[in-house]
Amino acid sequence: MELTINKTRLTLVQGDITRQDTDAIVNAANSGLLGGGGVDGAIHRAGGPTILEECRKIRAERGSLPTGQAVITTGGNLKARHVIHTVGPVWQGGHSEEAELLASAYRESLKLAVSMRLSSVSFPSISTGAYGYPVIEAAEIALKTVTGFLRREGSPEEVVFVLFSEPVQRVYEQTLQKLMQEMKD
Repeated sequence: MELTINKTRLTLVQGDITRQDTDAIVNAANSGLLGGGGVDGAIHRAGGPTILEECRKIRAERGSLPTGQAVITTGGNLKARHVIHTVGPVWQGGHSEEAELLASAYRESLKLAVSMRLSSVSFPSISTGAYGYPVIEAAEIALKTVTGFLRREGSPEEVVFVLFSEPVQRVYEQTLQKLMQEMKD
């Protein structure tokens, strides 16, 4: 599924984010920035030791990365030139500012991409794996945040949501269709 918002092409695809050929891919990192499971582990494995070395330097300079914030490294062995590392919230029932923290993770990643003059960025579904965020709620926050940002900023030129499974892709497609209808009304 694809649409244009302002001057940006927004696409939803099913696939492996480590294989994306965008300027940057977003890593759903943990606050330690030292790799882990899920998307984080896959990106570190595919990108090689350069990413971990840069993450260690960032951690030495500024400590752990707070939830909702983002930092950038090179892409190591990935097709993407950069990795934007952001920390999404752990789901705690929806009463611990999870929605705002998740929105912040997407917003801060996009701000970083724009400040680095990147023309394309790929996102996973942040926090919906090991962090337990319900996919339906996460998709709505992700898509509202990203489409709102793109309407205001008009860049980057391309944003891709790379969704690991067909059921998650279906949720994102249904959510985006609903948001598009709301924009028309």
